[in-house]
Amino acid sequence: MGWLFLIAAGCVEIIFALSLKYNQGFTKLVPSIVTALSGTGSFYLLMLALKTLPLGTAYAVWTGMGAVGVAIISIFLFKESVEIYRLLSIMLVIIGIAGLKLTDSY
Repeated sequence: MGWLFLIAAGCVEIIFALSLKYNQGFTKLVPSIVTALSGTGSFYLLMLALKTLPLGTAYAVWTGMGAVGVAIISIFLFKESVEIYRLLSIMLVIIGIAGLKLTDSY
């Protein structure tokens, strides 16, 4: 169950990070509400995941999911670079996340 909470936390973390772009310093009401709710939700789900998963693994996977998710979505939403080194770097983070999951004894 911890891994399900962690995956959900990572997905909500992506929403949180993307909403930061849209709230423009908390001057836009709806994006600011989304930021507050998704940030709170992401931390709550991470907290639930930490009841059964090791801290180091869970935190690394959570931040990695957020980083990779935002990087990939930003390519499409904000026309960010698709340079090969950027894509390879994203792939390295994904490999690291997979490695942490594969070596987790829970």
